[in-house]
Amino acid sequence: MKRLIGLFCLAACAVVAGSCSKEKVIPDSVLAEIFRDAYLTNAYIDEHQIRFDSLEIYEPIFERYGYTAENFRYTIGSFSRRKSANLSDVVERAIAMLENEGAYYKREVAVLDTIDNVARRRYTRSFYADSLIRVRRLSDTADLRIRLEDIRPGEYNISYAYLIDSLDENRILRTKLWLEGDSDTVRGDEYTMTLRKLRRSDISRTLRADTSMRALVLNLYQANGALKRPDVTIYDLRITYTPEVETAVDSLYREQLNLRIFADEYFPVLAPDSLELPLHGK
Repeated sequence: MKRLIGLFCLAACAVVAGSCSKEKVIPDSVLAEIFRDAYLTNAYIDEHQIRFDSLEIYEPIFERYGYTAENFRYTIGSFSRRKSANLSDVVERAIAMLENEGAYYKREVAVLDTIDNVARRRYTRSFYADSLIRVRRLSDTADLRIRLEDIRPGEYNISYAYLIDSLDENRILRTKLWLEGDSDTVRGDEYTMTLRKLRRSDISRTLRADTSMRALVLNLYQANGALKRPDVTIYDLRITYTPEVETAVDSLYREQLNLRIFADEYFPVLAPDSLELPLHGK
């Protein structure tokens, strides 16, 4: 109990920042809940042997309660000016919550937002986009086959809508998406779907690439047999890329290295260099 009280007090003192501007003060009851969730997040870090203390990790906690990191800093700093308030009382309340919920003894319990999810969202990027592709001639069908080279390991989400008009002379049509290795005979994830005429429809699919994959290929319009006169429109084609968890977490750690809410020295279990993540990528 004393160790936990000291832990929270020292952690809070680490983020005190002088500010003359008026900020929102977080009520003690809400502050206790924020401390509780922050402790659960640190328990997750400890459990997975991740050396990580970035503000990025705690921002979802602040947002859940309608506050920001600046509000948190200002509130902690205000305790020195509030004669009737003690930070230790807030910490005691947070510890009581942990004990009552059994969260202290179950570090595997899911928290508000895991480090993995924060990092993956942070580094999800638009990889390719085309708002409109209209094909009315055979010579233009090449526009419906897209090949994207030099892909990285991670997830590629492909989404678009299509409409095949009644003037289209092809009977059985399909869309096909796949990942390709060093040659077109080496394939990873693959997705095939039969297309319907006269009805605008949406397609969304996620393909997962590993280090052996080199290209992402989209064949949006594939006929069964010889291709005849087409009449197809593709709307809002978008491909987003999300890196692998380890890469995203490592990138987030590098980016936010100097932003700290709970410093390493206040969490001895996280201090050893042996817990540092291996570096991934270039």
